[in-house]
Amino acid sequence: MKIAGKTPIVPSDVVRSRARAGAAAAARADGPRSVNDLTTVMGIPTSELTPKVWAAIEELMAEVERLRQELEVAQQRNEHLGRLADEDSLVPVINRRAFVRELSRVMSFSQRYQSPSTLIFFDINGMKAINDALGHPAGDAALKHVATTLLANVRKSDIVGRLGGDEFGVILAQMDGMSAEQKAEQLRAAINNPPLDWDGRDVPIQLAYGTYRFSGSEEPGAALAAADQAMYAHKRSRPGPRQA
Repeated sequence: MKIAGKTPIVPSDVVRSRARAGAAAAARADGPRSVNDLTTVMGIPTSELTPKVWAAIEELMAEVERLRQELEVAQQRNEHLGRLADEDSLVPVINRRAFVRELSRVMSFSQRYQSPSTLIFFDINGMKAINDALGHPAGDAALKHVATTLLANVRKSDIVGRLGGDEFGVILAQMDGMSAEQKAEQLRAAINNPPLDWDGRDVPIQLAYGTYRFSGSEEPGAALAAADQAMYAHKRSRPGPRQA
């Protein structure tokens, strides 16, 4: 606003306050803004800004942009560390801690929306025989083969994790018991189609599995224990290679 033909002087504290607000708005935008855009956000007419104020705003904008970039880098670093904390140390699936957390999340969803889901507990038969006959690198390759095959044959909404040793878990979200049994059998068959190729030799990998349909009213540990018991029942009914 002009009074008696003169341009009013905007107090420096008001300019700084508006500049901070405008710079914050610019930082929230998709990309950096020009000074003209910023002064529009701040509500300060261009005619009322002296060269010194313009320079101060430009400096403030540069500082805000630098802080925004640092924040993005920090967020990416935290996300990376979070992924490392959740990933299994050997195979490309989540570890037991992360799997139990995801199981708890899916169970809460199932309970809230009354949409039962199913947990599959897999156990590799004869891992000791593979390690003894071909060496531990072959055993590690077998674990990786199982993990990658499971990942390749489930939906994006499903969750695969290594529970420890030669045990794996799969959460089939919103899948009932009958369909889950069929899916578990398909996954078991897929492990050997094709089989693990170790130094030009086909290595058969036999899996035992158990399924547990949960509603979400139980605890994750109870669901895992129930699926584990079902797996041992399946193993007794279809014995694989004996282990010491």
